[in-house]
Amino acid sequence: MNVTANALCCAAMVLCVLAAVGETGTSSLKPRMDRSKLLIGAYCLQSNARTDAHVKAIHDCGVDFIIGVPASDRATLDLFAKHGVGAIVNGVVPGWWGGDGERAGKMREINPIEKYASGAASFKDHPAIWAVDIGDEPSALDFPYYGEVVRQLNKSLPGMPLYLNLYPNYASVAENSGKQTVNQLGTKTYAEHIAAYCREVPLDYLSYDFYVYTGPSGIDRFISKMYDNFIDVSGPCRRANRSFWYIPQVNSRKGLPYTSENQLRFQAYAAMSFGAEAITWACWCKGWWINNVLDDAGRQTPQYAKLQKINAELKRLGPEYMKFRTVATHFVGFPEKSNRNPSLPFSRCDSLDAGPFAGLRASNGAPLLVGEMVARDAASPARALFVTAADDPCDQNQKDFAVVFKAKGVNAFGGNGKVEVKRGGDGLCAVPISSCCGLLLVGGLYQ
Repeated sequence: MNVTANALCCAAMVLCVLAAVGETGTSSLKPRMDRSKLLIGAYCLQSNARTDAHVKAIHDCGVDFIIGVPASDRATLDLFAKHGVGAIVNGVVPGWWGGDGERAGKMREINPIEKYASGAASFKDHPAIWAVDIGDEPSALDFPYYGEVVRQLNKSLPGMPLYLNLYPNYASVAENSGKQTVNQLGTKTYAEHIAAYCREVPLDYLSYDFYVYTGPSGIDRFISKMYDNFIDVSGPCRRANRSFWYIPQVNSRKGLPYTSENQLRFQAYAAMSFGAEAITWACWCKGWWINNVLDDAGRQTPQYAKLQKINAELKRLGPEYMKFRTVATHFVGFPEKSNRNPSLPFSRCDSLDAGPFAGLRASNGAPLLVGEMVARDAASPARALFVTAADDPCDQNQKDFAVVFKAKGVNAFGGNGKVEVKRGGDGLCAVPISSCCGLLLVGGLYQ
C-alpha cells in the first residue's frame, strides 16, 4: 500500500454502556462494557484464529475487544463471551469504505436506508456483541447521510452502539478544480472534515487511525502530521464532550522491521496526552501490511509479547488516568523550530505552570507532551498532568531522566504502578521517566 492507502480498511471501535436489542427485537439492559475504563482493542480476526485457545490469548494479552467479527459467527461469539472479550461485528448492515474517494457522495444511492432497516430487522443479539460496524473512512460528502443512518439505527436497534471510523489527515483533500473527482476527505482541509463530522453525525465519540512508522524517509514529516492530527481531533472532542478513540499500529509496512516495544509505547502514551480513551491496535491478524500480532497461520509473532507488556502498563495506568479528562495539551521543551513540530499552531513552552504544578520540564531538556487534566468528578479539586517523553519516538537512543516541577501533595503513576516522587531541599520534585514512556501526575488533593 502507498502512504495514503495505509488508512484504508482501518477503523476504530466505538462502544457505550447502553442497552442491547434482544433476540426477540425487544430492548433489554445488558451493559457490555464500561466506558469509565481505558479501553484496549485490536483489529481483524481471521478465520483460523478463532479457536478457544486463540480467544483466550486475546484476553491474556489485555485486549478488551476485537473489531471485524462476523455477526453470523455465533461459535466465535460464544468463545468471546466465555473469555470476556467484546466483538465489534460486521454483516448486520451494509458495509461502507471510503477507499480512494471514487464513491464519495454516493453512499445514499448505493446503500439506501431500506437496507439498514432490513439489516436491523434481521439482527440477532449476543452477549459478546459490543457494537455494530456501520462503515469506515467515509467522505464528508456522505456525512449528512450517515447522520440519517445513525438516527435510523438508533430507532431500529435501540441502545446498540454503532461503530464508525474516520480518515487520518494524510488522506487526500478536495481540489478547487472541477476535474478533480477522486478525493477522500471531501473537504479542502482536514479541519473542515472533522468539523463536518461533528456537525452532521450524532455520535458521542470521534475515532481515526494514524500509522506514523511508514518508513525512515518520511518519519519527521509523519511525526509532525501525527501531532497535527491529534490537535485537529482533540480540540473538537473537548469542546463537544466527545470521546477520543485512537488506532495506532502494531504491524509494519512491507520491507520494514517489527514495530518496537518503545514505538508501541510512544504511540499509546502520546495519544493519552491528548485525552485518548481507547487504544485499538492494528492489526491482531492479517488485515493490511505485515508483522501483525498473529501470522497468516494464526501463530503468535514477537508482537504478542510486546503488546501484552504495553497493554499491561495501560491497564495499570487506566484506573487513575480515567478519573480525569484533558482540557489542553502542551508541547514542553520542544525546540522553537523542528521538522517534527506540528505545522498547526500549538502550545509550546520551555516549562509549564498548570494547576498545582509549577515549572514542569524534563531534567535533561527533553521534549515532553503534557496533557493538562481536570477531574471528571466536578466536586473534586484534583488536577493532573499526563506526561509523555517525546525525545525518541523512533526508539533509536533511549534515555532515563526525570520530570521535575514544584508542587505539594503529588502522586505519580507509571506503567508499572505508583512511582516515588523525590523532593529536594529546594522544593523541587523529581519523578523518573524514560524515553517513550508515560507518567500521570496527580495533585491538588493532598495540600
